[in-house]
Amino acid sequence: WREGAAKKEIIDFVSRVCREDSADFVPVPERIAVFDNDGTLWSEKPFYFQGLFVFERLNRLLDQHPEWKKDQPFRAAIEKDLKTLDGLAPKALLELAIATHGGMTSEEFDAIAEEWLDRARHPQTGRPFTEMVFQPMLELLAYLRDNRFKTFIVSGGGIEFVRTFSERVYGIPPEQVVGSSVVTRYEVIDGKPTLSRSSEMNFFDDNDGKPVGIQQHIGRRPIAAFGNSDGDLPMMEWVMAGEGARLSVIVHHDDAEREFAYDRNSVSGRLNRGLDESSERGITVVSMKNDWERVYPE
Repeated sequence: WREGAAKKEIIDFVSRVCREDSADFVPVPERIAVFDNDGTLWSEKPFYFQGLFVFERLNRLLDQHPEWKKDQPFRAAIEKDLKTLDGLAPKALLELAIATHGGMTSEEFDAIAEEWLDRARHPQTGRPFTEMVFQPMLELLAYLRDNRFKTFIVSGGGIEFVRTFSERVYGIPPEQVVGSSVVTRYEVIDGKPTLSRSSEMNFFDDNDGKPVGIQQHIGRRPIAAFGNSDGDLPMMEWVMAGEGARLSVIVHHDDAEREFAYDRNSVSGRLNRGLDESSERGITVVSMKNDWERVYPE
């Protein structure tokens, strides 16, 4: 992080809620911080990383579903037509994920996702996707945990997908991940207890779903929230509506040289209301270009 107003505001907030002699002191059990994942903890361009995983799954399952070649959004995904998909996201990606992530056990899905993450590379940088994480956010996570915060991911992405890498990449254990999910059923197959993933939507953890997911999985209102798009605003509104000291931070992607520059006109990761309303809502906007000394880990 570069020295500046954004870094100072974060440090001042943590200091106020952690000092026992402070009027804003927050007991340790209530020190909860929530983080969006795509675009907040790692990059999300040229397309959501889980979306690129879906593309591969579609092609592997294509023989079983020849109808996908002519039906949208499947055809666009098979052809890797990012322009069309970007105009359909996030509901299109959700439909694709449901179709390709079900029909298997939880263990089978985890193995497939982990194998892809180990093998796949970002189409522009050539880095593994798990190296497309933001160094300043890794440092922020560590800083909060050093001050006895409990850090959670609250993502529109698939909960099981994010759980496959959250602990080794972010230091966030799987039980502290909230995300979208398919219906999962308990079955006994050949005498073995099994959790089977269906091709049926259970919960969509984006926009208004984020505060609901927080309540269902965490059960406490966080005191800090971090995001990058308008889809994170309901989560921030929920956090800022609580009593006492509160912090909400938006990561603004304004660095085309070191990462990507996009905001108002981007369908995936759109940041429009967040820029217009951040000041009146007390939300801190972090400029990737000006506030970060480094973007990715070396």
